[in-house]
Amino acid sequence: MLRYRILLESMHGFLVILHLNSKSMIEDIFKKIISHAKEYGFIFQSSEIYDGLSAVYDYGQYGSELKNNIRSYWWRSMVQHHENIVGIDAAIFMHPTTWRASGHVDAFNDPLIDNKDSKKRYRADVLIEDYAEKQRQKAEKEIEKAKKRFGDDFDEKMYRETNPRVKGYLDKADEVVATMAKALAAEDLAAVKQLIEDLEIACPISGSRNWTDVRQFNLMFDTRMGSLSDGSDTIYLRPETAQGIFVNFLNVMKSGRMKVPFGIAQTGKAFRNEIVARQFIFRMREFEQMEMQFFVKPGTEMEWFKYWKEQRMNWHLKMGIPESKYRWHDHDKLAHYANAATDVEFDFPFGFKELEGIHSRTDFDLSAHQEHSGKKLQYFDPELNENYVPYVIETSIGLDRTFLAVFSHALQEEKLEDGSERTVLRLPKFLAPIKAAILPLVKKDGMPEMAKKIFDELKLDFMLQYDEKDAIGRRYRRQDAIGTPFCITVDNESLTDNSVTVRERDSMKQARIAIDQLRTYLFDQLKV
Repeated sequence: MLRYRILLESMHGFLVILHLNSKSMIEDIFKKIISHAKEYGFIFQSSEIYDGLSAVYDYGQYGSELKNNIRSYWWRSMVQHHENIVGIDAAIFMHPTTWRASGHVDAFNDPLIDNKDSKKRYRADVLIEDYAEKQRQKAEKEIEKAKKRFGDDFDEKMYRETNPRVKGYLDKADEVVATMAKALAAEDLAAVKQLIEDLEIACPISGSRNWTDVRQFNLMFDTRMGSLSDGSDTIYLRPETAQGIFVNFLNVMKSGRMKVPFGIAQTGKAFRNEIVARQFIFRMREFEQMEMQFFVKPGTEMEWFKYWKEQRMNWHLKMGIPESKYRWHDHDKLAHYANAATDVEFDFPFGFKELEGIHSRTDFDLSAHQEHSGKKLQYFDPELNENYVPYVIETSIGLDRTFLAVFSHALQEEKLEDGSERTVLRLPKFLAPIKAAILPLVKKDGMPEMAKKIFDELKLDFMLQYDEKDAIGRRYRRQDAIGTPFCITVDNESLTDNSVTVRERDSMKQARIAIDQLRTYLFDQLKV
């Protein structure tokens, strides 16, 4: 699998892609991503001056802009572009019965296992899933070899189904995941441990197979609040944003005069006391979700499930990231309330991992809240002349994970024709934190004054940056590193012809643009 790309530009302008797959090199690349994010003001360790707080991060001046732009892109695609979807912003604190109704108090657990030698703690299911993924990777390597050997005559589908080695790897992966799913569904934690032992899974740190028993670990943070109506003072930080949508179903439906099918969207913080919070911002204890619950008539849910699968994949691909970086993963183990579930997985530097979930949740959520609250959470269908509890199709995506996917794919190192190198963040232009940098060629002869005038004229429409420090080449490199798509340079000619040099980030090509055409030019270049 492609883990990272170093792009080398040849004398003829062609890009040569090197595939770098060794474990140590992948780790080095991931360290570079983390280092770049800090050095250029995207992400900082939370409370760093006090040695930080594990798995909690702060977004810096450019990171917060990129994060806002991703969130805005999602919100527009969900709410603005769909007349039957509205947005809300529910509170983080909710009545504790909410989490009993949703099942989180009793069942929001992960299987935990410790290695006795390294003293490290792991999620047992992740250890098993990583083993299965390694089997799939072995199969893919065999397939890649066969492609090169057979060329245009290669039939990949037949090879997957008939080659004993490839089929063995893939069948083993499926068998392992299915066995784990069955054990977890039966809450047979002894069987989960036995599977780990049978597969001879070792601790990544110590290499030891000296494991403790598997036990369940509830992921919710609890805290205290003054007096509640039922006399309890224990409440929870929400582990997901979806329940805020479900408890507001009636409010939104009545006040918005909504008709099924319709959706409710929201973004916001969620909190999970993760057993193993690692891989930078991929798995954190405080994170942000973007979720939409789509309410449909029972019996139509699979049609809408398919619709939202297509819609969500199209959303990802519009960011310009290759389709090969994504894959579908259908759930082998369905939650008891679901009748279909799939994940959009992204090829992060550490492998394919879940980015977004699309689930058909049936009527579980509204029915559970209806039972616990005693309130009727139903829709009256005038065509059928009857009430029913709508079914729900959920799309749930991690904002932080989307940030990491976009950022890690965009960060590239290039060797140029003149032998020099540059680090460039090839972010989708419409997501870039800074859309254009306004640069006077030198700090004299009226160029700074003209550059600042251009800045003031454009700043109401675009996020800009003014920079007059250092040589123009070094300023270009700084803007490349933070992903700025365009550098607008005021030079000697600008003073006489009222035009500027516009340099495009990816190609580094320069064009002469009239100052009065800059706004139109940028709008055209930055549209989705």
